[in-house]
Amino acid sequence: MAPLEPWEKVLVSENFLISSHGSVSCISCHGGEQSPDKETAHTGLVTHPSDDAAAYCATCHADVVNSSQESLHSTLSGYKVSMYSRSIPENHPALDEAFGNHCSSCHTSCGDCHISQPDSVGGGFLSGHEFVETPPMTRTCTACHGSRVGNEYLGKNSEEIPGDVHFRIARMNCVSCHTGSALHASSVDTGNTRYTASQEPSCRGCHAEIGAAGDTVAQHSIHQDKVQCQVCHSIEYSSCDNCHVEISSKTGNPFYTTDAHYLGFYIGRNPIQSEERPYEYVTVRHIPIAPDSYSFYGEDLLPNFDLVATWAYATPHNIQRVTPQNQSCDACHGNSDLFLTVDKVKPEELDANKDVIVESIPE
Repeated sequence: MAPLEPWEKVLVSENFLISSHGSVSCISCHGGEQSPDKETAHTGLVTHPSDDAAAYCATCHADVVNSSQESLHSTLSGYKVSMYSRSIPENHPALDEAFGNHCSSCHTSCGDCHISQPDSVGGGFLSGHEFVETPPMTRTCTACHGSRVGNEYLGKNSEEIPGDVHFRIARMNCVSCHTGSALHASSVDTGNTRYTASQEPSCRGCHAEIGAAGDTVAQHSIHQDKVQCQVCHSIEYSSCDNCHVEISSKTGNPFYTTDAHYLGFYIGRNPIQSEERPYEYVTVRHIPIAPDSYSFYGEDLLPNFDLVATWAYATPHNIQRVTPQNQSCDACHGNSDLFLTVDKVKPEELDANKDVIVESIPE
């Protein structure tokens, strides 16, 4: 490949220079010294200022920074909740080491969404160092959340499985439902996982007529608060079996492996039933975890593995108005293929999923 022309190396576009951020000097955010000499100019260079958002971003965006620094995108606390819930305090240091090597790279700062795109899709600026208020969906959101959410929403799992109706028909992007205020929300307010918070966004947030007086679909009133909306309006989605993390002896780089990745549709009992999520039946998917997932970092690090289900409450992003299971009453009721019955669960995971397994299929 021929060397890039000087103009091709420009990291700052003309649009950036006339923007509000462009009116701030480079060293205000990136440190260094004001000098025509490259080495001098780069003394003390701060390559990613938003990694310390309180020092750099909060000057103008204090309200967002104060909240987002404790958000799930920043803390990834859901991962630790999952790890610790299956373990004991004595094992937490080893799990913290595994978390730092394999999980923390998914942490996001302000710049990871609003200036650059993730390394998983090649990295680099979104638009010549411009600050993009609404991150582009396929270059940021689904670049990180691609293997499940992205493929489901965009219809990339199979040529026979269409994309989510909200994308395919309404052309909605992620922030149409997951607003900035929600993405920046503090995890302290959400119980440290996305499913212990209030159910937002919710289907009824847009579809308030569902189950209300005058709703012409009788099934909505019959099933209201008994089944999660996705039970009737989701289609096949992905699950993963197992996961093991290690450090490569050749490169020294952390890596992970999973045993299987497959499509299916599974209705289970609601393992997190609450006032917010009163449903008896919900869609569930298998999460990539095993008793020896972190064995590289020590023996028996998850001694309480069975305390948390491996078939978890799921919100697939592949919604359709018409699905195989909502064609008729008998398409779902009495159809054992749809329900997470004991024969679909691995023998060694039966105890972990006793609260999720459906023992008696609705007639």
